[in-house]
Amino acid sequence: MRCWMPGCPALSMCLGLATLPIACLERAKDLKTRLGVLLHKPELGHRIRTSSKLQLGSRRRDSSQEVLEWRESFDQLLKSKSGVTAFHTFLKTEFSEENLDFWLACEDFKKTRSKTKLASKANRIFEEFVQSEAPREVNIDHETREITRKNLSGATSTCFNEAQAKTRTLMEKDSYPRFLKSASYQDMTKQATNRGISKRPHT
Repeated sequence: MRCWMPGCPALSMCLGLATLPIACLERAKDLKTRLGVLLHKPELGHRIRTSSKLQLGSRRRDSSQEVLEWRESFDQLLKSKSGVTAFHTFLKTEFSEENLDFWLACEDFKKTRSKTKLASKANRIFEEFVQSEAPREVNIDHETREITRKNLSGATSTCFNEAQAKTRTLMEKDSYPRFLKSASYQDMTKQATNRGISKRPHT
């Protein structure tokens, strides 16, 4: 069917196709046919759906196992991104999330390679978390605070090590045990255990 209206898109497309070599048009038709066959193969669709289900199931098993591993040690919790998120949410309920935020800021600080950035980051972390009356002051002793202040004069990747270690110990000995006993974590472990049981083969 031809269109004689000026500026008609169909006319422009037809004229464009007419300039293509016949070999190109034949290859395009062949490719279209092959794609049509593949898309209509039921077993292909089944394979894709099955693969997606397997990947989703694998992720669920991994996350369930991960949740249960958090109670093994504080290190296991800190190694898990979702564990850190869950712990941070819990700390907010106790109004002590600044401890974890400081620890995470120190971990990020250690990865800084530029000396200029190292100095500016060090000052920012000190002003936010360490100095007296800081907006998000962490609970460390006066001696550790002063050692950290002196470390800023020649900022290196280790200048917060002592303050970070004290904060970590505080979280491990104080907040972490309460997190494990919290209703939110108990619910997570219950769900993880139930998922694990439902995945076991029936005999």
